[in-house]
Formats: sequence, C-alpha cells, structure tokens
Amino acid sequence: MSKIQSLRGMNDLLPEQSPTWQYLEQKIKDVLQSYGYREIRFPLLESTELFKRSIGEVTDIVEKEMYTWLDRNGDSVTLRPEGTAGCVRASEQNGLLRNQVQRLWYSGPMFRYERPQKGRLRQFHQFGAEVFGLEGPDVDAEMLVMTARLWEELGLSEHIKLQINSLGNALNRAQYRDALVEFLSAHKDSLDEDSQRRLDSNPLRILDSKNSQIQALLDTAPNLHDFLDAESTEHFAALRALLDSAEVAYEINPRLVRGLDYYGKTVFEWITDSLGAQGTVCAGGRYDGLVEQLGGKPSPAVGFGMGEERLVLLLDAVGAVPDSVDLYVDAYLVVAGEVTQQALRCSELIRSQCAGLRIQNHCGGGSFKSQMKKADRSGAKVALIIGEDEAAAEKVTIKYLRETTEQQTLALADVINLLNQL
Repeated sequence: MSKIQSLRGMNDLLPEQSPTWQYLEQKIKDVLQSYGYREIRFPLLESTELFKRSIGEVTDIVEKEMYTWLDRNGDSVTLRPEGTAGCVRASEQNGLLRNQVQRLWYSGPMFRYERPQKGRLRQFHQFGAEVFGLEGPDVDAEMLVMTARLWEELGLSEHIKLQINSLGNALNRAQYRDALVEFLSAHKDSLDEDSQRRLDSNPLRILDSKNSQIQALLDTAPNLHDFLDAESTEHFAALRALLDSAEVAYEINPRLVRGLDYYGKTVFEWITDSLGAQGTVCAGGRYDGLVEQLGGKPSPAVGFGMGEERLVLLLDAVGAVPDSVDLYVDAYLVVAGEVTQQALRCSELIRSQCAGLRIQNHCGGGSFKSQMKKADRSGAKVALIIGEDEAAAEKVTIKYLRETTEQQTLALADVINLLNQL
C-alpha cells in the first residue's frame, strides 16, 4: 500500500523548524501589542462572494488562485486567500466599526492555488494588521514606523527597504486608467501575453510586470501622480513628511499598485533582495471604500499583511536567529537508579519555582551513559542528576553541558536559585 503524502505546496512544519517560527511570531505580537493593537480571529472558510466583491473578479487571485467549491447546500465557499476581507466582514458583522476606532491584528494560514516556489506556498501563513476609523496620514505613518521597529527588533533593518506610492481616489485612478490604456493600446504589439490580457481587465496591474521590456516601455507611459487630486497629493506629502521626521527611509515607486482592487491613496511594500530575486515581505495600504463596498457604513481603513514563510527564510539567510532559539530545553533531568518517584516530584517542584524554565525528564530507563548522551543532544545547558545518594540527601547534582564549570551537588533550594539565573 502506497504512503499518503502531503498535498503539493502544503508543507509540514517540523519540530526543529518551529522554534524560529515561534520566535518570529512572538516578536510580531509583542510589537503589535505595544502599539495598542488587539487580536481578532475569523474563519478560514468564507462565502466566495466576500472575496469577489473585495479583491475584484478580474484579479489573478479570484480568477485563478482561490480554493472554491460548492458545499452541501449548494453555496459557494472559499478558503481565505488573504485576511483583510475577512477582518472587515467580522468587524462589521460584530459591530466593531460603529463610530469606533479599531486597531486589530490577526494571524494564520491563507490559501492560494499557484505554482509553489521558495517562500511562496499554496498554504502560507500571514500576520495582518488593520486600522479602522482613521483617515489621516498619521496612522499610515504609524503603521510604517511600527513595521520599521519590527525589522529592528528582528535584526533585519539592513536587509529590508520600504517603497511607497499613492493611488489617489477612484476618480483619479479611472482617469489614469484611461490614459494608460490609450498609451498601451498604441504599443500593443510590444506587450507580452499577460499584459495584453490585463489591458482589458486590469491595466494598472501591468505597471507591476516583471518583464524588463514592459518596464522599459512604461518609462514613457503617463505617470499616475500627474492625475492625483489635491487631497491625495496633500495626504501623500504629509505621509512623507512624517516618515522623514521619524527617520524611516523610503523610496517612491510610482508603479507600485498592489494586486487587490480595494486599495486607494497610500500603498507600500517592504522588500528584500537578500533571498536572491527581489521579494516582498510585508505590503499593504489604505482601503477607505472597502467597508461600504461590503455593505457596512463608510469607514476609512488601512492595513498590511506579512508572510511568515518569507520572513523565516530571511531570518535564516542573514543569520538573525539567536542561538538560544534553537534550544528546546534548558535542563535535562537524568535518573540514576530506582528513584523515579523522587525525580518526578523534584522536577515538578523545580517547575513550580522556576517560571519559564524548560526542563525535560528522562523517561524510558537506560544506562547513565545513554541518558547523558540524550541530555547533551537535547541542547540543554545543564543536566540535573538524581541518583540514590542525591534522593536520600534531598539534593541534586548539576553537570554543566555547555561550559567547563565543575559539576556540583546542592540542596534543592540552592538548585532552584541557580536555575532561576540560567
């Protein structure tokens, strides 16, 4: 009988990999919560209509990448391909947006059917942050300052750079769209197949083409910033001034449009070239019309999403994961002789008195030598040895596994004091 394998692009996360993920996730949570963001959780499975109305029916995500099927009632349902739409739906449905400002964060798996590649899987994991009820550039700037602080906390600041742009309002984009279509139609023979398809359905996405010949053609295309109204221009200027005052470096990329229809005014991407080809690790922008578009009362909003897979790859690539993250235990308890009961009581007392200490009891018997080998392989800093002599005297022998300090036998209270200093 053949073995059942995981689905393509839906990878397992193994125990030796999980410490880096936990380290990253804790850093992100700490930074978000330090800015007053609160966690929200919403389902992986939503009505397909939610994503068609928010992302846009002529986007690659809706046309080609969503996991969609009819359930037993004949309703079309979809595994979430991104988090913003679900966050808006949950917030509106539960009354969080009624004349209130909300700073929210969420995390978890998203699903897109596309060709798996490095850092880009069919089941991938994102952290997202959304702010509702604030329309000024100050909250846009706060989001970018906050993510800049996260890169600093992770030791990634030198490996990630910020690109920003303004898409203006819906009228600005419509006017620019017409001018861009007119320009590209005059050069239709120079467009690749993908760009020709987008010319009729979503021409702004051509600006994001990875084809160098298309990018060269766009050098002479109309500039979106020439179509911005006064309010959008002032908003973008104020954002840049705030970033300058906070000493957050950025580049203006007039071709940055993002792949989702709901964005307007501010859009941004944090990108890296430390993974080979340039890749985006965090992206987002302002989407002031989405809440109303999904049936709620108008509410300004801005948010971002960051991919964990790509950030984990980046942490590993630049050596930014502290050595201590790889240790899954601090102490390994070795049982020498028929003292299993005493050893169990001792380890439980240590756990009660040493908050946060990771201690692993040896189970399954075995010689003293084999237990010490397992203690060493565990990555523990110390082995705690309880034999018959230690049990009788209510003491513990401490053997240091990562330094040359002499082993010592101490009373349990002294052991607890020492372990609290690890």
